[in-house]
Amino acid sequence: MGMFCYQCQETARGTGCTTRGVCGKKEELAKLQDLLIYTLKGIAEIVIKGALEIDQLDEINEQVLSSLFMTITNANFDEASFEKQIEKMLAFRDRLREAAPAVELHDAATFTADSREALLEKAAAVGVLATENEDVRSLRETIIYGLKGMAAYAEHAKNIGKEELPINQFIYEALAATLNETLSADELVALTLKTGEYGVRVMALLDEAHRSRFGDPEITKVGIGVRQNPAILITGHDLTDLEQLLKQSEGSGVDIYTHGEMLPAHYYPAFKKYDHFAGNYGNAWWKQLEEFVSFNGPILFTTNCIVPPRSEEVRARIFTTGSTGYPGCPHIEADAGGAKDFSEIIALAKTLPLPEEIESGHIVGGFAYTQVLALADQIVEAVKTGAIKKFFVLAGCDGRMKSRAYYTEFAKRLPRDTVILTAGCAKYRYNKLDLGEIGGIPRLLDAGQCNDCYSLAVIALKLKELCEIDDINELPIAYNIAWYEQKAVIVLLALLYLGVKDIHLGPTLPGFLSPPVAGVLADKFGLTGIGTIDEDIALFMGR
Repeated sequence: MGMFCYQCQETARGTGCTTRGVCGKKEELAKLQDLLIYTLKGIAEIVIKGALEIDQLDEINEQVLSSLFMTITNANFDEASFEKQIEKMLAFRDRLREAAPAVELHDAATFTADSREALLEKAAAVGVLATENEDVRSLRETIIYGLKGMAAYAEHAKNIGKEELPINQFIYEALAATLNETLSADELVALTLKTGEYGVRVMALLDEAHRSRFGDPEITKVGIGVRQNPAILITGHDLTDLEQLLKQSEGSGVDIYTHGEMLPAHYYPAFKKYDHFAGNYGNAWWKQLEEFVSFNGPILFTTNCIVPPRSEEVRARIFTTGSTGYPGCPHIEADAGGAKDFSEIIALAKTLPLPEEIESGHIVGGFAYTQVLALADQIVEAVKTGAIKKFFVLAGCDGRMKSRAYYTEFAKRLPRDTVILTAGCAKYRYNKLDLGEIGGIPRLLDAGQCNDCYSLAVIALKLKELCEIDDINELPIAYNIAWYEQKAVIVLLALLYLGVKDIHLGPTLPGFLSPPVAGVLADKFGLTGIGTIDEDIALFMGR
């Protein structure tokens, strides 16, 4: 088999990339990612069939999360790092197998490959299409993609010192289940919803980790212009990397700017004490090809959202850390205690031109559930009086497709008695619009990163309680969500687990949903794609 990947929204023709990923990954890289996932399945089967105690598997637990995270779209393009990770996980797998009771195991738990050629040959046989039944494949891959998003959030929480072993246990159970040929479609659907259940748990865990370390997010005005100092741009999602960079660059004369999903860092009290935390530069991840050129300074990738740079000049300024990687770019590893040395980036910043200003002014965010619930009485009163007719959850991911202009126009055309709840980089489609207020309540409430979609769920559940409503779907809340990669998948599964119905998902439905599986989601949950803007608004407002 050649390359086949359909895990992201931009997959070729909406069906699958077969020669080169739209994201930029090449065939060999895609195969190595498939083989890493296959190896993780083998590890999981040994853990589950061997009834191993995962509280005794600290390093393996950590590396399973990291391995899953590495395979998220746009996270890591470095083939060498995948070969190294596969070899590491095979060594862990074989040691586990020797320690486990003698049981019959799947090939994923026993195969051998002693060269790059052997790795690639094996990878060609175990990719997505190795599951021949399209519907079984669809459900298995939906679960796997949910696990990738779950692992990303679990890794962020662990970096702050927060961990829930039942989440790790579920990841092993779900990975092993994707090797089980006896599971029925109904059992796989149930496992898909259980993945959503643990998605809620992991997002709650990360929320607790962020708030315990950095404080409750606050309503904040964030500058989008530039200062006249050398600067570093940090992008991605990991706030512990930002914290270390701010500490190490303090007093250096170098400013720190956020990009993309790092914007919500400005909402946390812990970061506001740093005078050189200058503001946010640019927009969503896909704009980096032009915005990195004009920034001029070094760029630090903490997580996924790398777009292969077009120029060597830009690539020479890119650094990666954590689960990210790009060929030829320095990778900054953590020591045993999690500390990272960013001195090379800081030194480089001092030698480079200052950032060019591409816009000016401010944007406002920080409407996590703690802030919104502080306005609960005011919001409930506005709902009861009809001042607020509807809340629209416009959350998730942004992307390159021209059809995503739908979300900007949708926000513009919404009636003035509606409020937008957002989180994730989808916000960049409308967070710089002047949408006004309703009785002092902004019509756009930004909760933060994609993982902060948890805030939107908490807000909905609290409104359900305050309005004395039994069914969450009776609330005046509509869900029109954009997706791109696998963290959006776990958010979607979490919403389905919570019982949210009639979600519109766009700009296209996932290519990995077979027609029958998509039909089940439509029948059971009312999940559908987007239509025209006016038709969708009329449909939502008529409910």
